[in-house]
This record gives sequence, C-alpha cells and structure tokens, in this order.
Amino acid sequence: MTSIQAEPDITDYTNSQNIYIVAAGPGSGKSVIMLAMMEMLSGHVGEVGFFRPIVDSAEVIDPLIEFVAKRYQPGVAYDAMYGCTSAQAHALLADDHYDELLKTILGKYRALARQYPVVLCVGSDYRPGETLHEFDFNAVVANNLDCLLMPVMQGMNLDSTQILNNLAGLKHTLHVQDCEVLAAVINGVAASQIDDIKQAAAQSPEFPVFVVPAEASLEKPTMANVAHALNARIFAGNDKTLSREVYHYRVAAMLVPDFLDYVQAGDLIITPGDRSDIILASLMTYHSSNHPQIAGLLLTGHQEPGRQVQALIEGLGDMPFAVLGVDYDTFATAMAVSQVSACLHWQDKRRIAKALGLVENHIDMTDLRQRLTRKVSHKMTPLMFEYELLQRAKARKQHIVLPEGSEERILRAAEILLLRDVVKITLLGNENDIRQKIQNLGLKLPGVEIIDPMTSGLRPLFAEAYYQARKHKHIVYDTAYDLMGDYSYFGTLMVQLGFADGMVSGAVHSTQHTIRPAFEIIKTKPGVAIVSSVFFMCLEDEVLVYADCAVNPNPDATQLADIAISAAQTAQMFNIEPRIAMLSYSTGDSGKGEAVDKVREAVKIAKALRPDLQLEGPMQYDAAVDASVAKTKLPDSQVAGRATVFIFPDLNTGNNTYKAVQRSSGAIAVGPILQGLNKPVNDLSRGCTVPDIVNTIIITAIQAQENAQDAS
Repeated sequence: MTSIQAEPDITDYTNSQNIYIVAAGPGSGKSVIMLAMMEMLSGHVGEVGFFRPIVDSAEVIDPLIEFVAKRYQPGVAYDAMYGCTSAQAHALLADDHYDELLKTILGKYRALARQYPVVLCVGSDYRPGETLHEFDFNAVVANNLDCLLMPVMQGMNLDSTQILNNLAGLKHTLHVQDCEVLAAVINGVAASQIDDIKQAAAQSPEFPVFVVPAEASLEKPTMANVAHALNARIFAGNDKTLSREVYHYRVAAMLVPDFLDYVQAGDLIITPGDRSDIILASLMTYHSSNHPQIAGLLLTGHQEPGRQVQALIEGLGDMPFAVLGVDYDTFATAMAVSQVSACLHWQDKRRIAKALGLVENHIDMTDLRQRLTRKVSHKMTPLMFEYELLQRAKARKQHIVLPEGSEERILRAAEILLLRDVVKITLLGNENDIRQKIQNLGLKLPGVEIIDPMTSGLRPLFAEAYYQARKHKHIVYDTAYDLMGDYSYFGTLMVQLGFADGMVSGAVHSTQHTIRPAFEIIKTKPGVAIVSSVFFMCLEDEVLVYADCAVNPNPDATQLADIAISAAQTAQMFNIEPRIAMLSYSTGDSGKGEAVDKVREAVKIAKALRPDLQLEGPMQYDAAVDASVAKTKLPDSQVAGRATVFIFPDLNTGNNTYKAVQRSSGAIAVGPILQGLNKPVNDLSRGCTVPDIVNTIIITAIQAQENAQDAS
C-alpha cells in the first residue's frame, strides 16, 4: 500500500483529533459506535463534519449520511460528505489508479474539513466477495486523512478465545499499517464473557479496548427496516408503530384458532392481503391481555383487505401496529424478510436512546476526550447545551416524580430517559392502568416505580406533614388527607420530604395546578424574594436565557432585580456566561415614563446586590442582541450586542416575545424552568413535545444536583 505525498498547501490540514471509525469485519455494528461518537463530539465541539470515503451511489443517499444529516444537520450537500462512489472506485482500481483513488478521497475530505473543527469519518462497508482487503484499505485512507483510527470488532457468537485471537490479529494489522489508534471496540459480546475479555484486553497497553455487550433488541430489524428493505406500501403506520422491533416473522396460512396458538410477542405476521380473518384476529390479539403484542402485519400478493375490513380498520383511529403490503407472494416475502438487517433510523428515538444508553455505559467517553490531542473551543450551541445537560444528569442520577403518569408523552419521555440511564423515575397514577398503557404503546420502562396516591401508604404521612405546614391557614387534617389524593400535591410532598429529588408536571394540567402546591409547601430559598421562571431559548447557534415569561405578571423594581440575579445564577448553573440585559422600550437615558423608570431602579438594586455581574439597562432588544445597533446606542457597553440573559419588564412582554422568537425563528424553547424554590419543581406547557419533557426532566435533575451540593 502506498501513501499520498501531499502537495504544498499554506493551510495546515493536520488534525489528529479527527476520528475514523472502521469495521474490522462484516456486521461489526459500527453504526451504533458512530452514533455515540457523533453525540459526544457534537456535545463538546458543536458542529461536526461527517465523511465516508466510499458510498454505493450518488443517486441513492447512503443510510449513514442520511442519518447524520437528519439528526445533526451538518448543512453541506450530500456529495460533499463522501469521497467517491463504489463504481468510481472500481473503475480507478481496474485501471491500476490506486493512488488516484486515495487522492480523490483526500481532496473531498480536505474540502469538508475546512468547514468544521472536527470531522468524524466512517469507513467503507463490507460487501460480499470484497472483504479480504477492506480493513487494510480503510487503514490506509485513515492514515492519509491523518485521523485517529477507531476499529470496531464483532464479538457475537464467538467464544473468548476466538475474540482475543481476533483482537491480537487486529493489533498486528494496525502495527503493520502504522495506524494511530484512539481506541478499539469489541461489540456484541455475551454478558458472561465481558469480564474475561476486559481483563485480557487490559494487559495490552497500546490503546484502550472497550467491550460493549450484546443487546438483542438492537440486533432485530424494525418495521421501518422491513418497509424500506422490501419497498413496501404502508397501509397503516406512524413513527411509533414503525419503530417496533421484529423478533420473529410468522407466515399465517392456517385457520384463526391454529394461528392464535402460534402468535408470539414481537411477531411480524405475513399473510395474503385477502385473509381478512387473520387481519381481524391480529387486531383482537393486540387489545387482549391474554395474547402477546405483535410487531405488525405484512400483506402479500398485491392484495388489499376487503372494502368492509378497511372501513372497519379506519374507524379504529390510529392503528396499534403498522400494516405493510408487498406485491410478491407469501413464500418470496418470507425469504426476503429473513434477510432484512437491523439499522438505525434518524426518526427512531427509542432505538437511538437504547443504543446510546448501551454504548455510553460501556465506553469511557471522558477517557476518549482526554486522548484527543487538540483542544477545541466550547461555544454553547444548542446541541452542546443538550449534550452537556445529559452528561451532567447521568453523572449523579436524581429521582424525579412525574404526576401525570398515564399521559403518553410523559411515558415516551420516561422511556428515553430510562433507556439512557439518566434519572430514576416515579410515575403517579393507577398502576394497572399505567402498566396496560405501557404495554399497549410497546414501551420499555426498566425499573420505573409507579405509585397510586389514592392507595399509597405514604398518604397519611404526607397529609400530616401538609396539615402541620398549613394549619395556620386553618387547614384541618381531613382536608389535607383529601388533598393528598391530588397527584400534584402528592408529588410535591414526595419532593419536600425527600422521597424524590424533583418534580415535573403540566403536560395536561395548568401552570397554577402544578406550582401552587410548591408555593405552599416547598417555598422560596433564603435570600430569594420571589419565585420566577426562565426559558432556555435554543437558537440556531447559541442558547439564550429569557426571564420571567411564565410566573409574575407585573414585578416591581425590587422583584425585577431579584429575577435578574436568579436568572444569572441559573445561567451559570448551566454553563452560560451571564451577560444580563434589563429590557425596556428605550435604551440608556433616552426614554421617560413609569415603565422605563422601574427598569432603571431595578438595575440599581441588582448592581448594589451583585456588583460582580455584567448587568446593564434599560435597553431595547435590538441593542441587546445586535452588535451594530449596540455600537450606535450603547458604544461602551460590555453587555449590549452580546447579551445572553434577557430580563423582561413584565409577563405580557416576556411571554409574547419568547413565543414570537420560538415560532418565527424555529428556536426550541426549553421551559418554563422555575427558579428560587428550595427544591426543584418545573412546569410543562400543555402543548409540550416529548423532547421538551425530556429536556425539562434533565434540567430538573441538574437543579436537584445543585441543591444537594449546596446543602452539603
């Protein structure tokens, strides 16, 4: 193998921090490792370039490039993210132009690397009949791109001796190729072998070797994988039903009673499209607690259910599972399904969460970051913000109670957080109802706790605590006991008495219903005059803090100063440098009137209390965010043009502004996050999405961490 002699270039392309993931054999599971590395790099660097040396086609988008483009939005054209197509590579090799192939790949890579501080490369795929020199080729490409290599081995169905022999062979090849290695990963190892493999691998000091256990559900294709591989028509299905794993496929050609005897959980039922009896029986199994939940239906023979059956199905509303259709016969369909492989899809949040949870628990990302040789900047982008939140929450897991335990969005958010091992979760509600809903939705919530306030043995204890705290308000014990049947009150008492570290609610209840118990029971921190709220506004390339947009209608000057100081502390808690703009309808000394005078007074009070803060006002929003406007209106300001924390003069202004920015710019608004309480309780918007809930729970967990640290 020859190397490329790079032509002189005034730009320094040497970047040893760029990483090249390469499979050490077919079926290595490198896409899961790619996902974890993209997540880690994006969280610490911000924008990350993604590159593949060879793809199958220029017309059909490579699945890994599509995944990265959709999930991380690198913002470059498809053809900028690969070196050449498989056909181009074969043509160059056939003409004995190996160096020309490498130069083509290198030129495309350099063009991409100019745009990003870090690039993650994923090597070419193993194709039937072309596996002999695939690893060697990728090693040469990685060397010429000056990347740290990260080889991924497959350990599935191998004994420990075979795995260690393969590892020894890999190390020899890496030595021969003179590769600089970041780390190696052995993927899909049986749980019983992990400790032995780790101990044996640790004896070799060349580079760290991480061992990732097998996870059956990640090895199974989803309904979406089946639909894509067979180019199937989707008669019924959405992101949720298409994400179900297919554990078995079963041809249904018998009578219904016999068919029902064979149905297992996770089955893909393959049947001719005119078998209305099988279709209806499958629907009945889903709603029956006496039968397992199937993954979906695959109808064969270019046949569709009868008109009457279709009308019946349409009347059910959302189908509980996906229904696909193909043109070929049942036997050919079954053979094709047996060849479908599992792969990640950017919309499959459950599988992504599961994959990340698995890999992040077995690969030391902190160690990998320390091994990367070049320091990178830490601009607080939205992706970095979310990544940092997740890592902080995982570092010291907190216990969060969710009073709206039967709400679907809450359950889906809880699943993501539990699969990624971020927090401990308690759901409130009727346990049988919640368990049934979890089953019906096909969710997995490992280790979730469910408490029914109506029957819980904690109810008398909580009632007594509430009675003692509120008897000066003429509350009697019986009233307190009745209130503890309210999920918000019960959850708040869990937090107050240490049975949970924080609470998140509001997906189906009003803000008042969520926060009133906290005001009555948890109350404000010492030195805090008022409970207020912030929104984290995740714009395209930065995260800003808005306060107060949810709680206080018309704060006076003292309260406004307190909100500003609390918002600065919240920003610091989440690693956002607070540069505080006290907003009004005029900038500096130009305006007059009661409203602007209130802001001026608030600035004086806040500066007197916290002279260390970069805090200025009054100023208009444009002067706070636009450097050119700031240069004209407040030329000597340290805050104007670069503010990160925005304090609105009243709720009307703040609430309308955050919604206007959110809707017009596409920003993600995380919040409202309450600040000033002794213990964290946070409210959700009733229009919140699953990601909104996930982020709010994570933020609540971090607030709980800070509270615990302050208490110690």
